[in-house]
Amino acid sequence: VARFDNLGRSNLRGWMILITGGAGFIGSNLVAALSKKAGVPKITVVDRFGIDDKWKNLSNHLVHQIIEPEQLDRYLSENDGSIEYVFHLGAISSTTEKDVDLILRNNFNLSLKLWKWCTSHRIPFIYASSAATYGDGKNGFNDHFDPIELSKLKPLNPYGWSKHLFDKLVNYDVLNGSSHPPQWAGLKFFNVFGPNEFHKGAQSSLIAQIYPRILRDEPVKLFKSHKEGINDGEQSRDFIWIEDCIDIMIWLYENRNVSGLFNVGTGQARSFKNLTEAVYHSLKREPKIDFIETPLHLRDQYQYFTQASMTKLKSAGYKNAFTSLEDGVQKYVQDFLSTDNPYR
Repeated sequence: VARFDNLGRSNLRGWMILITGGAGFIGSNLVAALSKKAGVPKITVVDRFGIDDKWKNLSNHLVHQIIEPEQLDRYLSENDGSIEYVFHLGAISSTTEKDVDLILRNNFNLSLKLWKWCTSHRIPFIYASSAATYGDGKNGFNDHFDPIELSKLKPLNPYGWSKHLFDKLVNYDVLNGSSHPPQWAGLKFFNVFGPNEFHKGAQSSLIAQIYPRILRDEPVKLFKSHKEGINDGEQSRDFIWIEDCIDIMIWLYENRNVSGLFNVGTGQARSFKNLTEAVYHSLKREPKIDFIETPLHLRDQYQYFTQASMTKLKSAGYKNAFTSLEDGVQKYVQDFLSTDNPYR
């Protein structure tokens, strides 16, 4: 007879957590947080490392197994009785990637495979969606799960479309009574910043990119505004500190009665100028900002404003307050970027 603990975990399973993209930015921070929790299962990471320093994202933490994505099918078949939870964070996350077939293989087909596997094996499934699904934002930033509302969203790039495509598939299965995982959640991450993002290069947060420029006493370059009514540098995003994202994921892990499509932001848009000034302030320097033309190939895809509606997550029971932009930037700069070991 199977018995269950207070997190709904069966004693018939081996208590293994599978994290795809576990060496990436959000994934490695999740590994860091879970590895410090008492009684948490063993962790298997699915990821690629290449020849850069991405391995350092996991260098401070215990991971019980690391497998390449090509080994995933075999791993699932050999461990179908051991896995008790799946966090699917692996993806092609570049908003400028043009190879749509590559994006679909990684962002849609793999997600669908894991969705079906978790459904058939009755395993909770948390996956990364994206704020890029909202496109230019003219239809708002409400994490509705209504098919009509979802159909109104028009992503601006293949990455956002791939995430939106999977959200709509999940919506179809859940609302049409098809089988689905016992717990599921799609997380629409907004502009996340924090340690372990160096491998992302030009896709890393503005903070990581401008920090070395400020140390060299070079002016920070921000895009000019090409939209009437918005001043240069006042383009705004919902910036969220990585620890707040991880807290939400762990909260879902511990509250398995909660499922849904949820925004992961702060609910407060702030400008790129605000963000830049916060970095300067954390370094006790006076801001030096130059405004440059937005490249022509980006102008049609450029979002001037994002702000997550957080009502749905709060209504589901999440009560924790979010870190302010200034406090998050200061933690990032002082506790990581300015240290000898900037990795979590």
